[in-house]
Amino acid sequence: MYKTFFRSVTAMVMLYTLCLSTFAQGVAFDTSRMDRTADACDDFFQFANGNWVKNTAIPASQSRWGSFNILAESNRDVLHDILENAAKSKAKKGSSAQLIGDFYASCMDEPAIEAAGLKPLAPYLTRINAMKSSADVAPTIAWMHKNGIPALFRLGGGPDAKNSNMVIVNAGQAGLSLPNRDYYTKMDARSVEIRVKFSDYMTNMFKLLGDGPDVAARNAQTVMDLQMRLANASKAPVELRDRDKNYNKIPVADAQKIIPNLPLVPYMKARGITPVHEINFGQPEFFAEANKMLTDVPVDAWKTYFRWMLVSSNANALPKAFVDESFNFGGRVLTGVKEQQPRWKRCVSATDNNLGEALGAEYVKTKYTPEAEARMDKLISNLFVAMKSHIENLPWMGAETKQKALIKLAAYKRKIGYNKNPRGYKGLRIDRRSYAQNEINAGLFQLSRNVADIGKPTDKTRWGFTPPTVNASYNSSYNDVTFPAGILQPPFFNFQADDAINYGGIGAVIGHEISHGFDDQGSKSDAQGNLISWWTPDDRAKFEERANCVVEQFNGYEVQQGLNVNGKLTLGENIGDLGGLNIAYTALMNDLGGKEPAQIDGFNAAQRFFLGWAQVWAAKSTPEAERLQVLGDPHSAARWRVNGPVSNMPEFARAFGCKIGDRMVRKNACLIW
Repeated sequence: MYKTFFRSVTAMVMLYTLCLSTFAQGVAFDTSRMDRTADACDDFFQFANGNWVKNTAIPASQSRWGSFNILAESNRDVLHDILENAAKSKAKKGSSAQLIGDFYASCMDEPAIEAAGLKPLAPYLTRINAMKSSADVAPTIAWMHKNGIPALFRLGGGPDAKNSNMVIVNAGQAGLSLPNRDYYTKMDARSVEIRVKFSDYMTNMFKLLGDGPDVAARNAQTVMDLQMRLANASKAPVELRDRDKNYNKIPVADAQKIIPNLPLVPYMKARGITPVHEINFGQPEFFAEANKMLTDVPVDAWKTYFRWMLVSSNANALPKAFVDESFNFGGRVLTGVKEQQPRWKRCVSATDNNLGEALGAEYVKTKYTPEAEARMDKLISNLFVAMKSHIENLPWMGAETKQKALIKLAAYKRKIGYNKNPRGYKGLRIDRRSYAQNEINAGLFQLSRNVADIGKPTDKTRWGFTPPTVNASYNSSYNDVTFPAGILQPPFFNFQADDAINYGGIGAVIGHEISHGFDDQGSKSDAQGNLISWWTPDDRAKFEERANCVVEQFNGYEVQQGLNVNGKLTLGENIGDLGGLNIAYTALMNDLGGKEPAQIDGFNAAQRFFLGWAQVWAAKSTPEAERLQVLGDPHSAARWRVNGPVSNMPEFARAFGCKIGDRMVRKNACLIW
């Protein structure tokens, strides 16, 4: 039942069709999107995408619009057809078609959802209201967590960062509703405005739960006060990136000393967790404050907080009034979205989120081929060869560290397209009677699996993405890279494109993920995925110096007046972009073997490589979404993801004839990998 705000979206159909045609095309790069009045050496993003940005409106249902969104919408259309057909079929009970068809159909059955009202939450509300004293708080938290309701902190199974082949209990800060602690603690006008509107949102939701206006307002303030204490005890996003400082595996007895007011052994027994001797208490200071709150905060305040966490985390499965309130704050206020998605889009996304393996199995039948996988596998191999040569030729790294870096690189595993080792959904009950119950059942199913993993070897065949996802990743504990079928399409990966465009697109994406194993945090894990130092102190110091160059570079980029990119928060992604683009360029040159292909659209291979990179990041965002990204997203804004890395590359300067003094040529270039 852990749910988040539905963030948007209804399509502007004509605009969507127009924009999609720009990318789903036979030609690899559409020169009409370029702004030829701009100077590539002054603002490459503008040069490559200026006309597209000028002529493209963000759909009213979106907070951001660009290559990723457009491809995701195309994938969602495919999923929509699959689900409509599944919903009409009379599939065998327990089959993938039955599960996804019934889940989708129940989500689309708005009359049934309205008729059910709050009935799906009634047992949970009754349990919360039955609390009598402070002694009931800890058992209620355990009960809530067992039922997937977020409250106070998070605890579950996951790889041991220092012994990645074993699943242990990891616990950490949680319990907030706004994106992170900074939304509670910052005192600028926009942050204050968001908190006021958040209180209004909570008040309206309590009214929908049946509270009178005055009681609802008091309840909202109660939740705000409680969450403010949690926020002040929480680490900020930048602090949470430091893997060393967030690893604190200790005996359960020592953890119990930090939070004596929540008996951990009974808590874990109530969760169904097999007895363990150690636990990773990620943020001890947070748990120390939570411990005080367990006795400081009156039981009635906890009841109010628990009611809020229950209803807010499940609003998407409730009647329209709850969905609309959730969207009004999560969509309009936080991200600047003007319209909500049509119901079918929300239901497609919900089915993918809950039953992605089953839905993805149907998706890959229509949108993925062995030929695509083979070509992708070859591209990945070429990028690994390039990365190997970069490591071997690093002037700043010593031989001892290089050897270990090469061992780590050779140990990388790759996941392409979709999971070939599906777990299935045996035992999961999904039918058409209740959408909310289907959401609950799916959540409990996954929670049960997570708890069952604790104390067992890590299954590193698992995926973090569903097949239609337009994304890619590196997993430091698994030491692997993942590229779902969803992203292996234009503009990222185009069978009709020349090599230069593909290396600038999917090649740089591959390089980005490979480089994550060697960014400021990924570089702390060894070849087996264990958090352990494998660097000589001197080489690590040299790396940190170069990383700080990237921090300072991105700190200087202003997204809005008075709002700059956070160089420390975005460091890992920026190193990924910088390293990925460099090794993708090397891979292209290796593939060309010294030959210069004929120009296309008036651009040579090197120029088209960088144009291919720039087109991937063609995007624009609402002002609200830009701010949300700066305050909590480890990725830099699109313009700086293009301009930032290329301005450090002499290869780019040569390709476009840029000189020292041009904005796209940094005097003190940041070079790492």
